[in-house]
Amino acid sequence: MTSTKKIARVVAIGATALLIGGGLAACAGGNGGSSSGGSASSIDEALKAGGEITYWTWTPSAKDQVAAFEKAYPNVKVNLVNTGGANDNNTKLQNAISAGSGIPDVVQIEYQSLPQFQLAGSLLDLSAYGFGDLKGDYTASTWGAVSQNGGIWGLPQDSGPMALFYNKEVFDKFGLTVPKTWDEFVAAGEKLHAADPTKFITNDQGTDAGFGTSMIWQAGGRPFKTDGENVTIDLNDAGAKKWTAVWDKLLASGSLGNIPGWSDQWFQALGDGTIASLPIGAWMPGVLEANVPGGKGKWAVAPMPTYDGTPATAENGGSSEVVMKGSKNQALAAGFLKWLNNSQDSIDVFLKSGGFPATTKDLESSDFLNKTSDYFGGQAINQVLVDATKSVGTGWQYLPWQSYANSIYADTVGKAYLNKTSIADGLKAWQDKNVSYGTDQGFSVNK
Repeated sequence: MTSTKKIARVVAIGATALLIGGGLAACAGGNGGSSSGGSASSIDEALKAGGEITYWTWTPSAKDQVAAFEKAYPNVKVNLVNTGGANDNNTKLQNAISAGSGIPDVVQIEYQSLPQFQLAGSLLDLSAYGFGDLKGDYTASTWGAVSQNGGIWGLPQDSGPMALFYNKEVFDKFGLTVPKTWDEFVAAGEKLHAADPTKFITNDQGTDAGFGTSMIWQAGGRPFKTDGENVTIDLNDAGAKKWTAVWDKLLASGSLGNIPGWSDQWFQALGDGTIASLPIGAWMPGVLEANVPGGKGKWAVAPMPTYDGTPATAENGGSSEVVMKGSKNQALAAGFLKWLNNSQDSIDVFLKSGGFPATTKDLESSDFLNKTSDYFGGQAINQVLVDATKSVGTGWQYLPWQSYANSIYADTVGKAYLNKTSIADGLKAWQDKNVSYGTDQGFSVNK
């Protein structure tokens, strides 16, 4: 079985298990997808000629973006399909690919999921359309996610560099100093929980693989390496050890909350001070404003704590848009995609909905940097979040079957949280299952 066929089989099995999670998918080996032989000029011709395309997404700004595009290009009809979220989106997409019908022209795909569809040969290489000229418009980490294996497979929509979101009201009440290091974070957690056992410095059930991998990434870990059919998994590397040492202390002290993430109870806990802080992606402000109205004026943003004083962070979440190789109008789809994620008219609509951009121009804009937030007590939070983009660690890779890996995280790593045993043991169990799975799929897996 060829590498592409193996990976296609993995995608077919794993896509149904996709979980919403963070992280950035960077370079992975192998090849897949192809260029249509189009050109930059063919995009302009297609936009003038018009036609009809279908766009799948779950971003809140999509309706207004499509309306703005159709106003600019009245000969083009975009059929917008709200897929609800990453989980349903990828399952529906894989079903369409397997059936060979109903494949959208343009679709939103999380960075962590992009390699699976690219390596399986489902995405269009956009290099021939001149997309390589757009490299300088995006942050290095997000461009690295969409340009790999000798091709350009999409354009970045947003980014999620991690920062520490904290409840300033709780910190002030309990005399907590905003931690600059993870040792200080642990000490603050112990102090808070000792003073009020109903409060926790942060919350993590061990069910979100995207969070766990981002934390390993921030600690300097690079547990996954893929080169074609050869995959190496080392979830006991130096970075993983750094992170688990900190989290084991939080777990042992009882200062780590275990409220189900994204539940009504979780949002309530963010509003009433039960959860005092969250290390999370830069897209979080919009989530808090929309779902935690009681937190207005209480929350603030600080850089991620460090291990050794050197600023370091990781991506947590974020998506791209791609053109499917099965599109019947590839040039028109490429034109829409280029407008969607590279035109200022579209990006302005995206920013109004609370999105955090991947475009360097917007990240460097004084209006964006100096914009203050009433929700965050008048803080210019974008200054902290943009600064975080400059310290995202390089060289991160995800597994070719990351969807499946994420689906078994709670049953392996999560058990360590539940039993309050070593998280490193949970990572070992996760590694062992992934080694077995990858080997069964025909990969050569080393550990």
